[in-house]
Amino acid sequence: MTPPPAIPSPPPAPSERGPADLVITGCTALVHDEREVVAFVEDASIVVRAGVIEAVTGGGTEVDAVERIDGRGQLAMPGLINCHTHSPMVALRGIAEDLPAEEWFNDVVWPIESNLTEKDVELGARLACAEMIRGGVTCFADHYFSMDTVAAVVAECGLRAHLGEAYFSSQGPEGRERSVEFALRQRGSADGRITTALAPHAPYTVNDTDLAATAELARTHGLPVHLHASESRDQTDNSLARYGRTPIEILERTGIFGTGTDVLIAHGTGIVERDLPVLERAAGTVAVATAPRGYLKFGWGPTPVRALRGIGVPVGLATDGAASNNSLDVWEAMALTSLVQKSAEGDPRWLTSRQALHHATFQSARAVGLGERIGSLAPGRRADIVLVDLTGPHTQPVHDLAATLVHSARAADVRTTIVDGRVLMRDRELLTLDPLSTVGELGERLPALIDRSHGRRIQEYDT
Repeated sequence: MTPPPAIPSPPPAPSERGPADLVITGCTALVHDEREVVAFVEDASIVVRAGVIEAVTGGGTEVDAVERIDGRGQLAMPGLINCHTHSPMVALRGIAEDLPAEEWFNDVVWPIESNLTEKDVELGARLACAEMIRGGVTCFADHYFSMDTVAAVVAECGLRAHLGEAYFSSQGPEGRERSVEFALRQRGSADGRITTALAPHAPYTVNDTDLAATAELARTHGLPVHLHASESRDQTDNSLARYGRTPIEILERTGIFGTGTDVLIAHGTGIVERDLPVLERAAGTVAVATAPRGYLKFGWGPTPVRALRGIGVPVGLATDGAASNNSLDVWEAMALTSLVQKSAEGDPRWLTSRQALHHATFQSARAVGLGERIGSLAPGRRADIVLVDLTGPHTQPVHDLAATLVHSARAADVRTTIVDGRVLMRDRELLTLDPLSTVGELGERLPALIDRSHGRRIQEYDT
């Protein structure tokens, strides 16, 4: 994951090529300096042309624009990135509560998922995208089934997405073939907003032969890999007992870390000390996505963020699917990451609010392989921008703006969401999706979807 180029200082003057497409004025802007440190620019103007940020200036601007947004009383920041989720699983929100992971998968989720149709996936993805747009998420990394359907929803609603068609070894070679065919077919679609990955489920559901074949496909086609690994300490302990290797060591042995392409690991709460040299050897191509709310529910430990950062491995923020997390709220993930890390390390000076914002922006962009395109408000970056209303009583007064954003602001404070310079939500009004009709249609399908009387399941959870 090549670090993004240094931000020019001062930014270039706006172009004289006629009116800009969009100008946001009067806001406070969250930016990063040349050392990637979070900073804030008061009374900022952001100029957007052809989906790209042309300038971020303080003190206002007189640039003409086709569209203008008055940002007074609001903070502009890079759109949030959900680095690992299963968007259609919003249809299963709250379906399996207060269960250990084995029962959650085997007794509820995997029997229900055997009923999934493309229509169920479409409706779930629509509802998920509406939730994310309203929560200031502009890009998400999805790992699920029927991903052509999800890609169509992404193309329609205007979000940015990193998509992978999940597969298990129990599906035979066809599962792996579907994953690579999807990745090649959809790579660069939706006007370039969709990137793709190979998506083996996990080392405990995809055998070494299939992982090695995946690594070879990644090398051949220049595709990244997105998978679950070391999700919990129990998984790591069981892997050591069965194979004498941790899941992370299995990924190295099978060549997943040697493809020359990016690898995104979901969760990693079971990463142990012996894994750190392995991950350090892969640093530059490997990242981890952390989704703390689900770990708290399952009674798992935290992702070792401090240790990973120490060896140069980016850690992006995620929600996982709404079936385990109950929401797709990356604001909550940001706050919980900071709080859980303080508790785990016994150090109130770690993870600070500014560090949490760094994980939510720069590091999350790197985690999904887009570190040179998104993750900061700077000239040359794609115009993925959210405006956050900080005038509410729960965000006032503001003594420390970073702390206000991380620990006081909420997803509902996002007023406007912009991707590639296109406004997807303005003043809390969704412009590209109709969640009410989606909820109605999904409700009619739920009885068939959640039926478990057939006794089937798509896979066995046996780590």
